[in-house]
Amino acid sequence: MNALASTNRNFRHAARLLNLDSKFEKSLLMPYREIKFECTIPKDDGSLVSYVGFRVQHDNSRGPMKGGIRYHPKVEHDEVNALAQLMTWKTAVVNVPYGGAKGGIGCSPKDFSVSELERLTRVFTQKIHDVIGVNIDVPAPDMGTNAQTMAWISDEYSKFHGYSPAIVTGKPIELGGSLGREAATGRGVVFATEALLADHGKSIKGLTFVIQGFGNVGSWVARLIHERGGKIIAVSDVTGAVKNPNGLDIPALLEHKEKSGSLSNFDDGDMMNADELLIHECDVLVPCALSGVLTRENAGDVKAKFIIEAANNPTDPEADEILSKKGVVILPDIYANAGGVTVSYFELVQNNQHIMWDEEKVNAELKKYMAGAFNSIKSMCRTHECNLRMGAFTLGVSRVAQCTLLRGWGC
Repeated sequence: MNALASTNRNFRHAARLLNLDSKFEKSLLMPYREIKFECTIPKDDGSLVSYVGFRVQHDNSRGPMKGGIRYHPKVEHDEVNALAQLMTWKTAVVNVPYGGAKGGIGCSPKDFSVSELERLTRVFTQKIHDVIGVNIDVPAPDMGTNAQTMAWISDEYSKFHGYSPAIVTGKPIELGGSLGREAATGRGVVFATEALLADHGKSIKGLTFVIQGFGNVGSWVARLIHERGGKIIAVSDVTGAVKNPNGLDIPALLEHKEKSGSLSNFDDGDMMNADELLIHECDVLVPCALSGVLTRENAGDVKAKFIIEAANNPTDPEADEILSKKGVVILPDIYANAGGVTVSYFELVQNNQHIMWDEEKVNAELKKYMAGAFNSIKSMCRTHECNLRMGAFTLGVSRVAQCTLLRGWGC
């Protein structure tokens, strides 16, 4: 099942629990706007190359639409549409005043020079500048993009609309970015994990963790769990997988990855088959990579007691059912990885007020938002007698539905 079908299925289940009218349900599911366009740039050698770009704006009933821009070969319409919809429910779950959007280009960033990436980003911005804005749609970094990408977007946008630092979030500190934003998604994952474990009478300290993905999110999750006394026994990324039953030395692994660009040949661990990482014995499994990694083929072999969805859509619906029957507790993506968009909201607040918070305040506010959202999800679970995924979906969908009705639907 692809990402869009999976997301639609979860939405419809939540809509039934909420007893939404079928026409209203269809309206909530329908994107506000979908854009597909060509991005053609000259390469450094003078040749021309073209790529397909997307921006899907799903819903704006609760505020400006918000969502990342990813550069990845697998970027395509259905994936972007699903991720835009997830952003709508995600922003509602953590109760920040945004709607949902997503965008990207189907390309491989590692195949570009820095100057080529800049040209591609500026062309992308030229194609969407008239449908984004501080009060319309605010992009942010995602897979394959970063603060520098946001700086280029901000600069290109300013050529058409004047200086507008709040047009993007996740930008460099020097250009109005927020302290703590780089670590925000990973830190939010850890705050969410702490809330879940506390609800089960446990804490991070002493538990074993397996982390799939060691990019921005995965590396911050690993670092923060390690600092809290958690034992990370296996980690993987596109370069390989490494394990140590006694716990990996995460600071040393981060240094090794920074120097070598790979997890391979790490002295304090043994290489393992990356395909076996998801079914490795552990207390907590944290998928931080691509969608659809937990499927009906491998779900039955998963040994973790808790799964924290730091990635978007990592669990297929079939796998979800299998894992639930096994008693595995899954913390859903629309809550678990909402730290990034929450701190993006803090960044926008700082831009609008022309002030800068210190990092301690950013982290404290993030913890408060994540704790509050978890309590709200648990309340929905009790009301609808459902699991955490449906608790999160019913919470997000109900908040969007309420705002849509208050603004006047069907008129």
